[in-house]
Amino acid sequence: MRVLKKSGALVMALMLSACVDTPPTTPQVREIARDGLGLTGEPAPHAPKEWWKAFKDPQVDRLAGLVILDNPSLAGALARMRAAQSELAVSRAEDLPQVTLDGSEQRVLFSKDYIIPPPYGGSYRWYGSLTTNLSWNLDFWGKQAALIEKARNTAQAAALDAEAAHLALSGAFAQAYINLLLDYQFGDIADATAAERSEILKITQGRFNAGLENGSALEQAKSLLSIAKADQLRFAAAREMDLHAIAALAGQGAALYQTITRPNPNLDVALPLPQALPADLLSRRPDILAAKARIQAAVKGREAAEADFYPDINLAALVGFQAIGLSNLLTGNAFTMGVGPAVHLPIFDAGKLRARYAQSTADLDLAVADYNGAVVAAIRQTADAMTQVKSLEGQRVQQQDAASSAERAFRIAQDRYRSGLSTQLPMLTAESTLLQARQALAGVVAQGAQQRIILMLTVGGGFEPVPPESQTRAADLRQSIQ
Repeated sequence: MRVLKKSGALVMALMLSACVDTPPTTPQVREIARDGLGLTGEPAPHAPKEWWKAFKDPQVDRLAGLVILDNPSLAGALARMRAAQSELAVSRAEDLPQVTLDGSEQRVLFSKDYIIPPPYGGSYRWYGSLTTNLSWNLDFWGKQAALIEKARNTAQAAALDAEAAHLALSGAFAQAYINLLLDYQFGDIADATAAERSEILKITQGRFNAGLENGSALEQAKSLLSIAKADQLRFAAAREMDLHAIAALAGQGAALYQTITRPNPNLDVALPLPQALPADLLSRRPDILAAKARIQAAVKGREAAEADFYPDINLAALVGFQAIGLSNLLTGNAFTMGVGPAVHLPIFDAGKLRARYAQSTADLDLAVADYNGAVVAAIRQTADAMTQVKSLEGQRVQQQDAASSAERAFRIAQDRYRSGLSTQLPMLTAESTLLQARQALAGVVAQGAQQRIILMLTVGGGFEPVPPESQTRAADLRQSIQ
């Protein structure tokens, strides 16, 4: 009796020592409350799927099509979506009965002291088996159903990631295209400046020859002309790099460079923009919806991990032939069949199931934290874009006035210098102001267009959310077709 008690105590001690410490199994992170987010504006206006067509530039339409068709990042997002859909199909299949056909024929030395008596026992014989086997997980505790829902939500998140990638790429292309236009405009300004400074040098040279100007003024005019020519080269290089960026977005090589001409979009096109933070912002952005779907996937993963603590109950059956002797395999006497339940119940696993449950809880906390971060980032992006759009509209008016005044001031100063009524300094000062005003105006117009695009995309752009029930029906329909 003492021996049994000691043995029992030893077994219990070993079992307890084999247990591992695990992190908490209660969720630690809460989903951010919507009440305090300040989303009180009208619903976000919907843009068309191909919103870039509003710019009325055929080249934009052509290049945007290439970006959507061939961009490697978008192709990767679509591949991940297909992989997640395949995982969903696997999970669905595992919930259904599985039937296999297994066959074998082996030359076996049967034991003399086992269940097969002589003359078979102790001799080499052919042993064959040909059976059809059925197994079916009855899923009493909902584990497989939870795994199916987890896979469905993961596939939904991957599809939404692809939509988010589509929006991001179309926005990146639009901004790169506007940058190309801006560098063309900066090049035009550099050309105009070089022409004006050539005229200034001509005037200064004439005054110097007449003894009305000193050598310092002449060298100053030559220096400014060289600076303008350097700017011409700088913006020409910038245009080439813009072409490289657009071709890379389109997944193309250098062959595309020569096909891109000067952009001609209507930057003043009216895009559908919100006037305040829209109330439906979180339901209009695919990245937010993807993060939400990952929360649901994590919830189902945690449910599946919890179901691991309960017994698995399966139904197993077989029907076929088993025989000793190759000639006997397909005879009526070799027929066999069987059916019955199979139960698997975890008794002691050194804390493995609890650790998995803790891991699934941590996955849920991570999904909620990622969602909260995405929500905060989305609100900031939208608010920043709204501020920028409003500010740039006001800046454009002021810069237009500044450019007009600078143009008049330069012409007056140039005429006075040409006629000898003033020195070179007022003219050069006016010319510098004019250059800055021209560049600032072009930059403000381009930035205004870019910020309007950014604002439109931050509230969903051309993305149209699909109601969850419609997604489920579509997924079921695809599964039935397959």
